[in-house]
Amino acid sequence: MSWIDPNFPRTATLTPLVGRVLGLNPGMMTGPGTNTYIVGENEHAVIDPGPDIASHIEKILGFGNIKWVLCTHTHMDHSPAAAAIKAATGAQLLGRPAPAGQGQDASFKPDFVLENGQRIDLGGITLRAVHTPGHASNHLCYLLESTKMLFTGDQVMQGSTVVINPPDGDMRAYLQSLEKLLDEDIAIIAPGHGYLIGAPKKELRRLIAHRLAREEKVVNALVKIGPASVEELLPLVYDDVPVRIHRVAARSLTAHLDKLAAEGAVRTAGERYSLVKSRTAG
Repeated sequence: MSWIDPNFPRTATLTPLVGRVLGLNPGMMTGPGTNTYIVGENEHAVIDPGPDIASHIEKILGFGNIKWVLCTHTHMDHSPAAAAIKAATGAQLLGRPAPAGQGQDASFKPDFVLENGQRIDLGGITLRAVHTPGHASNHLCYLLESTKMLFTGDQVMQGSTVVINPPDGDMRAYLQSLEKLLDEDIAIIAPGHGYLIGAPKKELRRLIAHRLAREEKVVNALVKIGPASVEELLPLVYDDVPVRIHRVAARSLTAHLDKLAAEGAVRTAGERYSLVKSRTAG
């Protein structure tokens, strides 16, 4: 994919309070790699320690005086390094436990489970947790309240949209979480993958519009071909996406269909989906 940027900087100082270390895990799902953020002045918090890669962990530990490790969620590209950092520093692990299921990092065991709205005092600066389920049921964003920088994990990524993978991924919850972030006072987005994103409200509205436009393509495809499977819908709904990534797109398509079914717009029969007549009336 074009968002795999070989020139993405390995490390960067973003503000006097925030540094970034790039995980050594580029790929179709991670772009240039996972962004690990180091937040604080004298005492440091690590947000999304990333993959358990020795050279990556060494770079993080080089910041020194790490007191907290926070994870936005427990997918394998975001949290596995947490245990090694805790072992090396004694840092407190914060976040939400991994839900059951494939692709979750069961090794992440938070010392403290964060709830929506809870604040973490980093010695004069504060992070506030915002529960944003959808991409993952345990997903959190963190707002650095003094600068209004929002660390979004995979809720918002630069250069690509996120995959919503049922059953833990939930398209209805994801859209509700985007709407929830519109109510926050945000100056800039620090995503889990890619560069910083300015004009955060504009970006959030763009993402909502994109998802709703994709949903409309699902409805239009069902109108066109009638009851259909995910495989039959894929080339119509994702005709703007390279065929090589249709396997991944099928997960988000399933999430769209699950959302429509939960809202009563679509019914299921085995592996086939069809529109409820009231949806197409008029």
